[in-house]
Amino acid sequence: MVEMDGENKQKVTPGDILGKAAELKAGKGTYAAVNAAGVKLIYASLTGCISLSPPPPDSPDKRAVVEVTGHKAHGAVPEPGCTVLARVKKVMAKMASADIMCVGSKSIRENFTGIIRQQDVRATEIDKVDMHASFRAGDIVRAVVLSLGDARAYHLTTAKNELGVVSAESTSGETMIPISWTEMQCPVTGQIEQRKVAKIGN
Repeated sequence: MVEMDGENKQKVTPGDILGKAAELKAGKGTYAAVNAAGVKLIYASLTGCISLSPPPPDSPDKRAVVEVTGHKAHGAVPEPGCTVLARVKKVMAKMASADIMCVGSKSIRENFTGIIRQQDVRATEIDKVDMHASFRAGDIVRAVVLSLGDARAYHLTTAKNELGVVSAESTSGETMIPISWTEMQCPVTGQIEQRKVAKIGN
């Protein structure tokens, strides 16, 4: 939900659309993803205020950079059953680790780590899951908290159609377009990469 605060700054919550990627560049507290109509949009990943900054004078990219500054005072804590957005940090053979960015529509107050185990990636053919074909470092993932695991790391699951990778960059740095449940494509090079793709809403 987008609203204005006392200083006339737009307030946003995670998932709010900030604008088109053709006109804005994703900065801190935001991510780029392609919607159901195939339009590349910038979304908020934090609860906070929008700020726009002009590109550097010598930059060939003339888009303004949009950022969301989070309100740490209203931080949330992950709990079992909550939907979270997380940025994948490391992918290993049996699991992936991720930094949880927000819980539902609320920013988090402190750093929380999420773990997606091989058996929690999808609901079918669990024994055939390839972690490196499901996630890559830097991906933005929508997941549900299963439980608090060990060492302050939460166990997360993406084993539903609407859960999984919502935003990913190709090796050439472009925001990829989902083309199936298991594949995303770079719009520039045409290169196809495998992911556990989240179903896009209408």
